[in-house]
Amino acid sequence: MVTDPIADLLTRIRNAIMVRHDDVLVPFSEMKFSIAKILKREGFVDNCEVVKNKPQPMIKICLKYTDAQPAILGLERVSKPGFRVYVGQHEIPRVYGGLGIAILSTPKGIMSGQEAWRNHLGGEFLCRVW
Repeated sequence: MVTDPIADLLTRIRNAIMVRHDDVLVPFSEMKFSIAKILKREGFVDNCEVVKNKPQPMIKICLKYTDAQPAILGLERVSKPGFRVYVGQHEIPRVYGGLGIAILSTPKGIMSGQEAWRNHLGGEFLCRVW
């Protein structure tokens, strides 16, 4: 059993990028799938889809590379189970001057920091990707 599924997702993606895998499989949950869809929408991964396996469905995330350079240069978990980090609309950080994204869990669902700012929402600051 994994105590922090989001950190597990980020670690699996980070490890797959380090060994230049084309894709990575992650156990399915709605929260992890929402994060994967945000990464796809923001251009950090090529595709994400749910694969129906027998014991448990999995999320297949196809990683993106340009000229052997990964699109994701770094992933960092911010809010952790032992130390939750919440931000208001005006406290949402810009990651690497706008080159990266912040991912938040808001009352309207999981969204990027820019979407949350546009919708005048704050929430739990889950992670940053650049």
